[in-house]
Amino acid sequence: MQIRKVAAASVLAFACAVSAGGVAAAPAALPDFTQLVKNEGRSVVNISTTQTVREQAGLPQGLEGDPFFEFFRRFAPPQPPREYQASSLGSGFIMSPDGYILTNAHVIARADEIKVTLGDKREFKARVVGSDARTDVALLKIDATGLPAARLGKADDVAVGEWVLAIGSPFGFENTVTSGIVSAKGRQLPDESYVPFIQTDAAINPGNSGGPLFNLKGEVVGVNSQIYSRSGGFMGISFAIPIDVALDVADQLKKSGKVARGRIGVSVQEVNKDLAASFGLARPEGALINSVEPGGPAARAGVRAGDIVLAIDGKPIANGADLQRAIGMIRPGSTVNLQLWRNRAPLAVSVRAEELKEADPRLAEREYRAPEEAGRIDQGKLGLTLAELNAAQLKQVGVPYALVVQNAGAVAARAGIVRGDVIVGVAGEALSSRAQFQRLLSVVKPGDVVALQLWRRGNLLFVPLEVPKGTP
Repeated sequence: MQIRKVAAASVLAFACAVSAGGVAAAPAALPDFTQLVKNEGRSVVNISTTQTVREQAGLPQGLEGDPFFEFFRRFAPPQPPREYQASSLGSGFIMSPDGYILTNAHVIARADEIKVTLGDKREFKARVVGSDARTDVALLKIDATGLPAARLGKADDVAVGEWVLAIGSPFGFENTVTSGIVSAKGRQLPDESYVPFIQTDAAINPGNSGGPLFNLKGEVVGVNSQIYSRSGGFMGISFAIPIDVALDVADQLKKSGKVARGRIGVSVQEVNKDLAASFGLARPEGALINSVEPGGPAARAGVRAGDIVLAIDGKPIANGADLQRAIGMIRPGSTVNLQLWRNRAPLAVSVRAEELKEADPRLAEREYRAPEEAGRIDQGKLGLTLAELNAAQLKQVGVPYALVVQNAGAVAARAGIVRGDVIVGVAGEALSSRAQFQRLLSVVKPGDVVALQLWRRGNLLFVPLEVPKGTP
């Protein structure tokens, strides 16, 4: 026992020594959150909602294998809708002493009644000033004054590895405090393109949604929104909306009850290594424009499919999500300066943004029929067998000239091209004739990467193909 203690003490002494100066350094103390919780915890509120749920009653489960199931399905009298009260819990925090409260949109979605409980146990009915599903931010108002408002910080000042603290009501346990560090910034989640999330490992569970994420200064730097989980509970990864994004949305909701976002009329895709090489970029960066809305703001400014957006108003664009967020934050009617990459050279273009209408329909998938065998083209070095579209098919796709893939093998198949894909452009240049297509490919040498622009089920995208070395 004594030997083990000495060994342990020796290891501890060695770990505390600084080899360069030979001076023992005291281990860093963990942060003490007690004063932060005492000062700022009063601004955190519990939010409970109730809603009336109506369900159409049906046949009891488990009858499908019963011989009388079909009889009951056909002749049983219709059942009246079942109605019941459902409730949910969430968190929020006081933005201003006059009763404005910030929370998540999903916390109060479809609620018939919203109750806010303060840290001193006072309860208030809240009304919804406005909510925004795209960012998951909602602004509430209660009739009260002199409330303890949270101090608001800046998400840009948050550093990865920094300590953060969350206060909320997980599973209904009010004023629960958890801590962790910032794991990453600018996280992009599926279908959440307007929010560059702050990722943390602070324990967040159902009921924490809408609660504040504090830095060590006691400033709110984020609004806890989501978790990554396979069990429904915390698994070490949680996401918060940066406070700057939440405040911008809240300010618009307070002024007009809705959020106005900009649009320029383009669709984009990521730039990978092969696409960067095919367009002459030194490294993968920016957002590749794969289609431009005819007559839209970008089209009027001269933006083309195949352009790569490298920056907006001097701010670098890392990927397509960056571009979508940047454009969405622009006020409709404002002019933005795009730094583009076209024909292997930089180009500056100014675009006047329009307002994004939430009801704008997405491009619908359009049925496509295989063309006739006339106009067949073999591109052996790319592994493609192609055919020209007729006039009716060109009208359906919406281009003056195109080639459909009848067979894809070798390099084309490995790149993900499939039968039925329609080639509408090469290296950012729209196709206009068979001769032009052959001219564009004639300059492609073995080892080069060429970007084909495809029309696939109503959507446009670029696919890079690397011509194998040794190909004639």
